[in-house]
Amino acid sequence: MSRLLLTLDDLPPALRGGGVAIGNFDAVHVGHAALVRLLTQLAHRVGGPALVFTFDPPPGAILYPDRPRIKPLTWLTRRAELFGKLGVEAMIAYPTDRHFLQLSAREFFDQIIVQALAARAMVEGPNFHFGRGRQGDMALLQQWCHEAKIELSEIALVDSDSSVVSSTRIRELVTLGKLEIANQLLLEPYRLVGEVVSGAQRGRLIGFPTANLGSIPVLLPALGVYAGRVLGVDSSPWPAAIHIGPNPTFGENEPKVEVHLAGWQGSLYGRQLEVEVLHHVREIQKFPSVDELKAQLHRDVEKCVQLAQA
Repeated sequence: MSRLLLTLDDLPPALRGGGVAIGNFDAVHVGHAALVRLLTQLAHRVGGPALVFTFDPPPGAILYPDRPRIKPLTWLTRRAELFGKLGVEAMIAYPTDRHFLQLSAREFFDQIIVQALAARAMVEGPNFHFGRGRQGDMALLQQWCHEAKIELSEIALVDSDSSVVSSTRIRELVTLGKLEIANQLLLEPYRLVGEVVSGAQRGRLIGFPTANLGSIPVLLPALGVYAGRVLGVDSSPWPAAIHIGPNPTFGENEPKVEVHLAGWQGSLYGRQLEVEVLHHVREIQKFPSVDELKAQLHRDVEKCVQLAQA
């Protein structure tokens, strides 16, 4: 796991003077993997660490407070874990505020890139902008990096099926429930995290106990039943059927996330679970009777186990 830093105050000398990539990095996808490969090469060449610099909260949450808050695709520690697997020494999640967002492009370059990070190399994509009002672009960054003797490399955007791989595209796929496609663009399957909270206990009464997840910080997939895996309850991932949405058979309209761990016995209340969402299995539906619901759940669990173990 990359070292996760939430401030630039007293940045250790060992984390200065290396290679830096700056961006939102909402999801760590195959495009970011290509960027980090180049970043680590440059960092090694200049004899320093490979750093990723991102923002918490994202700038849009500060600039447009009246807009609905968009949930991220990953949480910070998960993002740092993924970047660590790629060879990044540290991820800085800068505490974004209005003062920071008022820095001009020149001030951002001088104060953050040169002074705080002492960067000797940078990697960015062609659509990179920085500073107040996005006034800085790659042409300006190239000029200033040349003057400051910082090696700058521009990496081409990665394509998949004639479309650019981006967090925006992955967000759209997750929102539509197309996890199979989204997972092809991610380094690891899409993951939810949440604390197991008390539910109505109906699943246990009909033979399909579920862990109800609360306080989920990331974007939920479209309503439906999904095959997945639960991490951390055993030495290996546990196959699961995931229900995202209301339970119309029992007249419940409030959406929730319920996870049935196939064959699991024991209490999970109060534990934090991480759940990989792998495949969409079916839509939410209302069944004429509890017996018909139970029959469908048997089929769902069987299919989810097969998909999770494939």
